[in-house]
Amino acid sequence: FLSFSEGNVLSLQLNQTTSNMQLRSIFQSVIALHQEELPLRLKDRKQHLPINKDCIVTVTGIRRCGKSSLLSLTVNRLLQSGVRPEQILYIGFDDERFVSMQTADFDDILQAYREMYPTQPLKDVYMFFDEIQLIEGWELFVLRVFKNYCKHIYITGSTAKMLSGEMASALRGWPDEYREYPLSFDEYLDFKDVKANRFTEDGAAVLASEFKHYCKEGGFPQVVLADVATEKIKILQSYFNTMLFRDMIEHYGISASPSVVRYFLKRVMNNITKPTSVNNIYNELKSQGMRVSKDSLYQWLDYACNIFLLRKVPKYTQSIVKQNLSPAKYYIADFAMRNAILLPQSDDEGKALENIVYMTLERDLGEEDQVFYFNETVECDFVVVKADHVEQLIQVCWQLDDNNLSREVEGLVAASSYTGCKNCTIVTYNQQRTIDHDGLSIDVVPVWK
Repeated sequence: FLSFSEGNVLSLQLNQTTSNMQLRSIFQSVIALHQEELPLRLKDRKQHLPINKDCIVTVTGIRRCGKSSLLSLTVNRLLQSGVRPEQILYIGFDDERFVSMQTADFDDILQAYREMYPTQPLKDVYMFFDEIQLIEGWELFVLRVFKNYCKHIYITGSTAKMLSGEMASALRGWPDEYREYPLSFDEYLDFKDVKANRFTEDGAAVLASEFKHYCKEGGFPQVVLADVATEKIKILQSYFNTMLFRDMIEHYGISASPSVVRYFLKRVMNNITKPTSVNNIYNELKSQGMRVSKDSLYQWLDYACNIFLLRKVPKYTQSIVKQNLSPAKYYIADFAMRNAILLPQSDDEGKALENIVYMTLERDLGEEDQVFYFNETVECDFVVVKADHVEQLIQVCWQLDDNNLSREVEGLVAASSYTGCKNCTIVTYNQQRTIDHDGLSIDVVPVWK
């Protein structure tokens, strides 16, 4: 006979064993279902992940921008190279069945796969872990698998800190890091099956027209492929709500009312293309009886950047102190989402253009590169710094005319004098020319080029 305490211990052990068997069964179902669907029919993206590089490939980016599809496109390329479907181990951790998963449960993934394919060496398996940052302790599991079993690991996550502050220091140095974005304009054209020769008048007209659609629809793949305008808006609103509640409020443990956080983010979105004064927004909230500290507002901005919703552009100055004290500009990962949340009365075409130009610049930045704005009595929208030198100065203007030409040129002249950079560009919706001003040659180019 068992004592009462021994019986309790045995009961707990049996329950744990049953739980592990159930989780292992779920893993096997997920793996098998994905293998049955291969190869997946997907639109191609410009970015390709490496295959057979023997590294941990990490992909970050805003939620729903196409990270999972990028993994699946990599799986398709592996199959074309001769890898068999049973060599693909793919788990998406945004499955509600993994909500209560613990760090210790990660090992059941390997056990589940071994039971399915007992003769398949793990070293020849390609492991794909989508949104793995949702499970605590994921980095220790990934590092252990990489060091002991498998050199082909691909992971995605929707938070920038997945690859910095929240990652165990032991994993640093191992990952081969990539960032995915919503569709670029070129990718947007591919998704819409638009073919146009930009060197012909007809082709140029088509591209200019499609760019206006791109400003309104944005680059989230599901939104672009949706047929009805109202459906597109609903999808974008649902994306924002998920980011607000799951990625910010829940993930970072924000105790303030969601309505206050939402109002704050909307105010920043409304101020896109202009320096954002947190102090002004703080005073607005205070006057409306919304109690929140100024430090919290700065934290929320950091969180919004960490989940890739907002992008920060600091002021360019030779004084680091002055740079830190100056308000930054903020852009949004997808301008159509901003419009779906704010529902503005006007099209805000100029803001859309500037936002798209910034996101295009960010895609091409190296690890040591950065984009700033310049403002010393006159303003230049973008100062592009590559390594240790200013490579380009850019103004953005939907339509150059007699009312704004002097302002745009003077901003470039002042920034050029301050930085020493002579590579100056004005990006417009659909104008092209060259402006010579006091020995400075300024290229005016259509954005779709």
